[in-house]
Amino acid sequence: MSLKRNNYVDFHCHAAMKPYGKSYNYKTIGRNNPRRNRSSSIWKYNPPSIVDKLINYLIHLTKFSQANFTSLAKGGVSVVCVSLYPLEKWFFENKIKSEFIKDISANFATGVGKKRVDHIQGIKDYFKDLEMEYDFYKQLDDTIITLPEGKFKYKLVKNYEEIELIQYANQNSTLSTICVILSIEGMHVLNSNLPNPPRESEIIAKINTMKSWESPLFFVAIAHHFWNHLCGHAESFTKLVKKKVDQSEGINTGFTDLGIMVVHQLLSNANGRRIFIDIKHMSVASRKQYYDLLENTADYRNVPIIVSHGAANGHASVGNKTAEGSKVAKKLKTVDINFYDDEIIRIAKSKGIFGLQLDERRIASNTTIKNVKHATKRSKIMHYRAELLWYQIQHIAEMLDSNGLFIWDCLALGTDYDGIIDPLNGFWTAEELPFLADFLERHAYNYRATNSFNLPENNIDADEIVTRIMSTNGHQFLERFFR
Repeated sequence: MSLKRNNYVDFHCHAAMKPYGKSYNYKTIGRNNPRRNRSSSIWKYNPPSIVDKLINYLIHLTKFSQANFTSLAKGGVSVVCVSLYPLEKWFFENKIKSEFIKDISANFATGVGKKRVDHIQGIKDYFKDLEMEYDFYKQLDDTIITLPEGKFKYKLVKNYEEIELIQYANQNSTLSTICVILSIEGMHVLNSNLPNPPRESEIIAKINTMKSWESPLFFVAIAHHFWNHLCGHAESFTKLVKKKVDQSEGINTGFTDLGIMVVHQLLSNANGRRIFIDIKHMSVASRKQYYDLLENTADYRNVPIIVSHGAANGHASVGNKTAEGSKVAKKLKTVDINFYDDEIIRIAKSKGIFGLQLDERRIASNTTIKNVKHATKRSKIMHYRAELLWYQIQHIAEMLDSNGLFIWDCLALGTDYDGIIDPLNGFWTAEELPFLADFLERHAYNYRATNSFNLPENNIDADEIVTRIMSTNGHQFLERFFR
């Protein structure tokens, strides 16, 4: 399946996390190896084995690579927003007593290698690590790689005009190019959560440095898993990790004055190109403050609200936790890291984008997952598991339609592949995205056969629904805002 056929857009994945981590096992740390059989190559193809799948099924840990560029190429992803993410050291300051067991557990959970874990445990400069990961992408930028399926490369792009030119060239060439857009997950990269944090002037200087990069940052998430002294985060861990890792400090709080300053610096046009804000991982309190900031600042009235990878929780609002927005609202995961109906309405009205994540733990309730039909045939497994994602789409669609809004222009794909997620069984890596599209279309077709929406323009065919989510909406959003 070629890029030319599918043209998918993924708003959030971590293509470099595992190979960059594995580069710590080599003499030259941070080298993106052009030999694609090396573990430190971003092109290293590492599909899950039977044992990998069994481990994922039993304890929900994903050690195999999901978003290496070979898998992205095989899956037909033509534009990808890669997330730069220096792992937070607090992942490894956990409740497990033995240092050896800590290291082994962390390595197993993240798949980045023990030496990378050792480095993160003693990290003193997240910003330097950020720059090294950025450099990791630059090293093989525009470098042709030969795969059994043909010749491929990736290109760090500066704007949508470049994407259009590359896609036109893809149509008339045997060489296929994946367009890469940079983002960051977590502003702890400013070192705000380390002992002896930088002064405000030093933080501003770091933001200015990021804005001077040759390959521009499109958006950044302020919050991630741990307190960064900028804004409160939502609880993000489940099951095994939740028992061992403490993320209580700063959880569910709002923005600090320093955090508000960082937002203004990022959104400003006076110090360089605007960097948009990804609201994923923010606490509910932080999200409310951010919405108020957009509404009450004239220069921000046209700023789109971005969720690079998220899910709906099925509740009307934080003050009205009823699940009446759709026929399937009660099937969704009712946690605060997921988004309330009134927030999704805001996103749609802002001409924003909502990237649907593929983390099974996040998109459906425990009861819904428990009741998924079991099967041994791969096609049936894919059918039943794709329905979990369809519930998200159906809920958002019915809820927006009931509020008089066009449904099909704000939903996109934000897989979070290689972001330490538990993927939908059957859709293990980016290589399976064409199958996900096929099974989503089946669910969309079945739904449309017996249901209609209030607004006539919302009643589109099943194949167009899926094309918009997997491709068209992403391209239109980038055309409007990635300038």
